[in-house]
Amino acid sequence: MAGRGMRTVVIAGVPAGALQDDLLADLLTIHFQKSRNNGGDVEQVTYPTREAGVAYVTFEDAEVVQRVLKKDQHLLQDKRLPRPFPLTVTRYCHNAFLCVTSTLSMAVFRDHLVLEDLVEEMKQQSPALSFGPLQSDGQIAVQGSFPALQALRDFLLVKAKSLPEEDKREGKSHQRPRRKLQEHRGAAETRSSSRDVQREKRVLVLDTDIYHYMKHFYPKALQGNDVVISGVTDGDITMVCIESAGSKAGTIQGLKAKKMIEKYSVELQKILRKERICFKEPSRAGKQRLRQLCARLRARYPRVLIIPYDTHLDIVGTSADVFGFTEEVRGHSR
Repeated sequence: MAGRGMRTVVIAGVPAGALQDDLLADLLTIHFQKSRNNGGDVEQVTYPTREAGVAYVTFEDAEVVQRVLKKDQHLLQDKRLPRPFPLTVTRYCHNAFLCVTSTLSMAVFRDHLVLEDLVEEMKQQSPALSFGPLQSDGQIAVQGSFPALQALRDFLLVKAKSLPEEDKREGKSHQRPRRKLQEHRGAAETRSSSRDVQREKRVLVLDTDIYHYMKHFYPKALQGNDVVISGVTDGDITMVCIESAGSKAGTIQGLKAKKMIEKYSVELQKILRKERICFKEPSRAGKQRLRQLCARLRARYPRVLIIPYDTHLDIVGTSADVFGFTEEVRGHSR
């Protein structure tokens, strides 16, 4: 059987709020099982999702995906709906952005909370994350995307702030876990230990593809009044440094720039997908032909970012744009 991704389509235009979520999921199942809609046996419908009005339909057979994509128009109809709703159907592209692992030290909570109960609360708070076993020393490994790790960090910092004040003043044992939380690769904030009175520095850690997309399409997010924003890329990670004056006004501008970058990072992480097109012809001429083809297609897909490498091209954009772009490239390459 083909992999799950090959058997899944993305459905946009689901009338969120028109009916209960489980009923809408049932209507989608019925719609995509009907032969008149070029459908087939549905393995699973995922709805609701993080994106409003978006669902994922997984078929038992990958061939059904080809059929439903060929249908000119999909209309979700039911007597309980106020009107027919047009659906946009596109092939699913894996969210290929970096998945990182962080190790948390939960020892700061040991004297106040049952750590096992806290871990269960963390799992409910962050269902998109994967949690390893809780170790005897209070450490636990957590894996997931930058935004999800950031949300967990914020949740734990609120928990830490709720501890009795005397425990916060006591000591060093409580400061270490806090540092570990700040060192997450989940777009965590750190401050320069060598900061002087003239400049204040904050550092955000972003997925490199997200950073490039932001820099290309949302350059104002990486600019700010009275701040200097720079990025240093190291493979899949880009360190974004925000420097501002060490005054009250500078602190406000630095925090404003930080929140803006974090906001864009979280939103882009939700909607962007990435596909990789490898060079079939490793010669310079073959690579040049593929690059020229991508340049011609760029006008039809203005929100797609093409990131060139020696052995391949990474295509970053929405699921629909990435799918359409890569299909055209492969069609010309056949």
